Amino acid sequence: MSRNFLVIDPEENIDVLKGLASPIRVKMLKLLHMEGALNGNDIAEKLGLPQSTVSTNLQILEGAGLIRTETQKARKGNQKICHSTFDEVLVMFKDDIKPLRANTIEVSMPLGLYTSCEVSAPCGLCSTEGIIGLLDVPDTFLDPDRMKAGLIWFTRGFLEYQFPNNAKLAQNTIESMEFVMELSSEVPGTSADWPSDITLSVNGTEIGTWLSTGDFGDKRGVYTPDWWKLKGSQYGKLKSWRVTLDGTYVDGMKISPVSLHDLDLGNHHSIRLRIAVKPDAKRPGGINIFGRGFGNYDQDIILRLQTAP
Repeated sequence: MSRNFLVIDPEENIDVLKGLASPIRVKMLKLLHMEGALNGNDIAEKLGLPQSTVSTNLQILEGAGLIRTETQKARKGNQKICHSTFDEVLVMFKDDIKPLRANTIEVSMPLGLYTSCEVSAPCGLCSTEGIIGLLDVPDTFLDPDRMKAGLIWFTRGFLEYQFPNNAKLAQNTIESMEFVMELSSEVPGTSADWPSDITLSVNGTEIGTWLSTGDFGDKRGVYTPDWWKLKGSQYGKLKSWRVTLDGTYVDGMKISPVSLHDLDLGNHHSIRLRIAVKPDAKRPGGINIFGRGFGNYDQDIILRLQTAP
């Protein structure tokens, strides 16, 4: 299962909102989502619309980035094939980003606000109130209630988050980038000896792998709610991935030569973080990601950017 998500701030992405602000265009997007790629004539026929109306609205959707088109040869000349770009569009008001100290920018990403996912069972999500959707059903990761998630687990696969590159917006040079999150392995029940290779990637480039030693359940997590079973994962380890000009570090220990130069963040408007247990992982022991309301640290996934003075 792989889905494409778009997260927009209505103050920054007004063209996308305009693209959605039409019953006709919404019907066209739904048709492309349900039936797959179609040409303009097919869309006009299936929706009972004039060709001119379809053509005008396709231009608006393409301009907003909500569809993509490609030209293919037809019996007579060429035809334009239309594809739906996203499976879901999420509207989110972003808080103003305030520096913690001079030259530092921090963004807190809620656990459930991933923009792409592909996971395998055993897997699940829960909020502080209860289980979200169905356990061990990957399609549950598409449930709108995922936005409330405080604990997410899966065996193999990935979640991807899209952070705004606020350093680029401010025209500042990034000197270091840090991700902080609470993690553990995942096993049915718990086991302190259950190794798992957890890999992080940024904008499609792997920055390094950390070995989680176990899935911890010897005591209840400080913030884990009372309703959550004691035999379930209780807490993880707070880990820091830091990418600098000379390599990538986990908790201060160098794990990879991948540097900021390799990521070329100055040319990216967003910072896409992928958290994965890869299919070919040497120790595929799954993953738990703890957010607000679970574990020993009441926080979301944190991105910190240190910029040049």
